[in-house]
Amino acid sequence: PFLGASQRLSSAAGLASATLFVLTLSAGAAYLLEQYVLQPFGLTGLRILTFILIIAALVQFMEIVIRATQPVLHQFLGVYIPLITTNCMVLGVALINARTSQSFFEALLLGLGAGLGFGLLLLMFAALREHQSVLNVPKPFQGAAINMITAGLIALGFSGLTAMQFS
Repeated sequence: PFLGASQRLSSAAGLASATLFVLTLSAGAAYLLEQYVLQPFGLTGLRILTFILIIAALVQFMEIVIRATQPVLHQFLGVYIPLITTNCMVLGVALINARTSQSFFEALLLGLGAGLGFGLLLLMFAALREHQSVLNVPKPFQGAAINMITAGLIALGFSGLTAMQFS
């Protein structure tokens, strides 16, 4: 979805919103399921399966809502919305929440923060891709090559933030 839905800023904004919704709600639902069902009944071995089911249900709900309220956006994102289910970030946030969150509110905040971060990244990449479409990019770098270089430079920029320490 990162490369496919980032061709236009409007479609990237739609996918970012859908992912934000799914990430936030799945993080909260995963926390509740972990705290009140899986741990008390000793079913932690079913964690990944149940989290995937929660994520899939939320994605299907999101697709129904987008199809009903914004049919044009659904046309642009049609194939990418179900791919949110297989996005490792969504499952990763749910799994991290299950292990580390101290409260439901903290779980929601972690999901919201991850969704906002993904949305920011997707919107930045979409804006750069729109800008590249009007530039004179050399022939060997047109298409996927310049997109991968751009994604790599964005990743490099964000990796520099990992060394920052706040006191």
